[in-house]
Amino acid sequence: MTENPARKWWALIAIAASVLVVGLDLTVLNLALPTIATDLHASTSDLQWISDAYSLVLAAAMLPAGLLGDRLGRKKVLLVALIVFGVSSAACAYATSTGELIAARAMLGIGAAAIFPLSLSVIPVLFAPEERQKAIALIASATIISFPIGPIVGGYLLDHFWWGSVFLINVPVVVLAVAAVAILLPESRSAQRPGVDVLGVILSSAGLTGLTYGFIKAGQDGWTDAAALATIAGGVALLAVFVAWERWLTGRNGPGVDGADAGDRSRGTVRPLIELRLFRSAGFTWGTVLATLVSFAMFGLFFTMPQYFQEVRGVNAMGSGLRLLPMIGGMVIGMIGGTRLATPRKAADGSVSAPLAGVKGLATVGFAIMAVTLGFGATTTVTSGTGFAAGWFAVFGLGLGLAMPQAMNAALAPLSAERSGSGSALISAMRQVGATIGVAVLGTVLGSVYRSHLDVTGLPAAAAAAAKSGVVAGIAAAHQLGSTALLDATRHAFVQGMDTMLWVCSGIALAGAILALLFLPRRADGVPGTAEGAGEAPVAAGGSGPDRAELEV
Repeated sequence: MTENPARKWWALIAIAASVLVVGLDLTVLNLALPTIATDLHASTSDLQWISDAYSLVLAAAMLPAGLLGDRLGRKKVLLVALIVFGVSSAACAYATSTGELIAARAMLGIGAAAIFPLSLSVIPVLFAPEERQKAIALIASATIISFPIGPIVGGYLLDHFWWGSVFLINVPVVVLAVAAVAILLPESRSAQRPGVDVLGVILSSAGLTGLTYGFIKAGQDGWTDAAALATIAGGVALLAVFVAWERWLTGRNGPGVDGADAGDRSRGTVRPLIELRLFRSAGFTWGTVLATLVSFAMFGLFFTMPQYFQEVRGVNAMGSGLRLLPMIGGMVIGMIGGTRLATPRKAADGSVSAPLAGVKGLATVGFAIMAVTLGFGATTTVTSGTGFAAGWFAVFGLGLGLAMPQAMNAALAPLSAERSGSGSALISAMRQVGATIGVAVLGTVLGSVYRSHLDVTGLPAAAAAAAKSGVVAGIAAAHQLGSTALLDATRHAFVQGMDTMLWVCSGIALAGAILALLFLPRRADGVPGTAEGAGEAPVAAGGSGPDRAELEV
């Protein structure tokens, strides 16, 4: 099969645009919540569900979405997911009640649950190993760029249009992405058509939903909340049962590739929802763990710094987004440099030599840079200038650009074309749960230190309670009372909490550097004991591969 080599890159750009839109949706919602509360008469509980409905559905549907991509065709499922996301975005924009908005947000979660893993699943199918560094960097950058771009775009729209416009901007991008994916992306699917692991789908969806909801509730209501702890425990128990079921199912199907015996690949065979033998690969296991740690630390940064700029420094949402842009510059430099260092070199005679640097070294250096710069960030004061923040943001972005693609490449490398959808879904699910846990844990650290350093002596009870609830309410109470003392106390207490949280993030990054140095393989390899690990290459556009996966144009 011959094909224009540029076609797959244009297809990947279209997929990256889809990932960017999903990331934008996560950031702009928080900006719109105050206006939504006024226009739709939404209570605090309503606002929580508008946010949480998306996260819960996303956690529940991610693994089944990856399975559907493998079975029905990754292009087909991705197109449906994009259409669902676009229609749901329009429904969010024109919702006339909180119930309608919550339902539309849940539908958005269904679309995103397929977009996230399938954007990764096409990489092992379309790209040869020496090309994957660039492909992963493109997808990773689309996700990260959305965090500063979201406040900039959302802030402009909210200043000039109604709150629904922050959802409506998704629609034209989705339309372009649908057209590009339909035209440019070749179809790929698993050659096998085994039965669906229905019990695995139910157990994983229920377990991930329980775990996600429990951590969200703990972050909101405190870690002593009995309902939150019970929900977390229930989610962990269900996931333990799920892993036991998957182990039994794998053992029953025999030792063949992808959990099926070579002589037993009929449509009636039930294949496990996840391939547990992927965890035999140090690259997959530790690459996934490190990618999750990046999400943990990164979400803490994006959770607090916009609040610092807006509440402590007094800038608007757009200004807050602009101040995060130096990180993008550093990230681009890190990704380009890391990709060049980690890509095998091709000589004029066609021979390929080893790359200048390996996955282990680049990931370790990247995490170490992140740890040091987060430590610098933890010295921020109320009066720190924009230049100080821009400096450490840029260097943090450099470390992020080195570490994230390497961790993702190590995790994706063992995935065969046969199971790239479900394998990518497992990586995405762990990262999503890691981000949720990160926001809950780091938010608790921030809140606890903030409250312990805030002096509300002599304030009216209502004002004291409001100030203790958070920096936004504290600053609002200070303005309402005309109290300069409370305003200063609130800002200093928040910075104390933020600095402590950034020290925790620095510790997480340092742990990532140590884990990468100790356990990550130098190069991204396949899974021991599978066909790919034994030398078979996944099907790639423009080439041929084993008959266990199908690629159509």
